[in-house]
Amino acid sequence: MTTSDAVVVPELYSGYPGVAFGGYVAGVLAQASGAGTVRVDFRGPVPVEVPVRLAGTGDGGVELGGPERPLATARPAELTLDAPGAPSWEEASAAADWFRAEPPQAMVDCFGCGLRTPDQGLRVYCSPVPGRNLVATGWTPSPTFAGPDGLLPDVVVWGALDCPGHWAGRFLGTQRPGAVTASLTGTILRPVTAGEPHVSYAWLLSESGRKHTMGVALATADGELCALSEALWIDPRPAARGDARLVNSADSPLR
Repeated sequence: MTTSDAVVVPELYSGYPGVAFGGYVAGVLAQASGAGTVRVDFRGPVPVEVPVRLAGTGDGGVELGGPERPLATARPAELTLDAPGAPSWEEASAAADWFRAEPPQAMVDCFGCGLRTPDQGLRVYCSPVPGRNLVATGWTPSPTFAGPDGLLPDVVVWGALDCPGHWAGRFLGTQRPGAVTASLTGTILRPVTAGEPHVSYAWLLSESGRKHTMGVALATADGELCALSEALWIDPRPAARGDARLVNSADSPLR
């Protein structure tokens, strides 16, 4: 892309209040880049319902926001990720039921994993699968978000590659509430059909201080991989002495 344009993220696609959902932003940039595998780096909160500059970069990537301080950037990448076998539909559905029955602490009204109606969110509800070192959800994408061909647009598929990493960090590691997506490297392997059962799952790759790296996969109910991603999440900074609030000035919320 060599010409400037603008993107307006509808309020529907919010992660934190007033802030665009990171998975959707990543999908927009991945689509604009035209590359098969893309790494998206988040540098600041992308607002909803506000035009934001989208432009190409000299290295073949794209950036969102001002050229001096972009809010997110994307560039072609490679993804070497060995995904474990997908849990069964029954295992993943049971995990989703558990999540809905006992919503985790510090949940927000997120487009990806918020407790919304099917026409208002993806409802990707991941929790641990007994006997497996991963989290999963049974997920049937709503036809609301499908194109005329019944397939989910790539920007929506990218959305399903975001939140599972968050819950893997929370349930399987030491990640704290309020963590944000710092980078997301993903690829779509096959079309995703709305109204058909899928399994979205994630696992912990590594942790170092405030940084948590997770693998995420989306598969059909039969276990055929549809998409993969590797995500880096960063915890909010510890509260300053005498201040009960979590300070997050460097890692602005993107979900």
